[in-house]
Amino acid sequence: MNRNFFKQLFILIISVYLVITIAIALASQKFEPITPLTPLPEESADKVKLGKKLFHETKLSKNNTIACVSCHNLHNGGVDGLQFSVGINGTIGRINAPTVFNSGYSIAQFWDARASSLEDQVFFPIHDDLEMGSNWKEVISKLSAVPDYVHSFKSIYKKEISRELIQDAIASFERSLVTLDSPFDLYLKGNDHAISVKAKKGYDLFKSYGCISCHHGRLVGGNMYEKMGLIKNYFDKDDIKKEDLGRFNVTGKENHKHEFKVPSLRNIELTAPYFHDGSSKTLANAVSVMGRFQLGRNIPEQDISLIVSFLKSLTGKLPASITTNK
Repeated sequence: MNRNFFKQLFILIISVYLVITIAIALASQKFEPITPLTPLPEESADKVKLGKKLFHETKLSKNNTIACVSCHNLHNGGVDGLQFSVGINGTIGRINAPTVFNSGYSIAQFWDARASSLEDQVFFPIHDDLEMGSNWKEVISKLSAVPDYVHSFKSIYKKEISRELIQDAIASFERSLVTLDSPFDLYLKGNDHAISVKAKKGYDLFKSYGCISCHHGRLVGGNMYEKMGLIKNYFDKDDIKKEDLGRFNVTGKENHKHEFKVPSLRNIELTAPYFHDGSSKTLANAVSVMGRFQLGRNIPEQDISLIVSFLKSLTGKLPASITTNK
């Protein structure tokens, strides 16, 4: 045998070794339709601090009684736990308040996606008569009467208080509200013991039933629009409300009737009641309803229990902007 043969044999052995090594490496990684949450690009610490103060500021409302945090409790999953939130003078809202957590990653804001950014979102509750019932002129006037606010805006933005800067500060704080390191994210990163056997089985069912077709990506939702009642008519009733029309109220397009932004399932165990109408009080019931109306399936209770175990593993840690004075 000549040297050329041994050289080719050596190359073949090395090639096979590399292929096997790469295959093992790829197999050890979890290539899944859900990806771990990561922090958004870091915001100015001063902007986040000012935005946090404004998020808790009742002067944003007409009668100084309601703040953003009133409907988005930062220690309760970013929601108030009510079917419909309570605004100024005890007025009751018309749609369930979505969580503010991880909202910076969302394709748009609100169930009907009427705000394309967190900055745009700030406008709506301030001007809604059922929420804060105020306007920019009143808000700016009240904040401008507080020396600490005047100083903060001049120090951070080098400008007087304005609508754009209020929106920017609040949005900066909201972008900091990313709930990292959920057990499921740790599992995706390679910690096989981060979630229970039940949660793993639940995740397999979540995929096999088809839930994953709408709830995928880093938010496990929040990145597309879909009709409520895709397979079975969810709105087969006489008292259909304006809020039930979803994106149709924004676009006026017939095919957008009953279409909503798919909600993120991050921290979902903390954000009951569920759906735009707040009609489902428990996570198990919500899974059952989704099975019937979106998938055309009657999911057995045992499978629902396993899926709920998976969904609970999506609860992440509270952001540092909440737990510290940063």
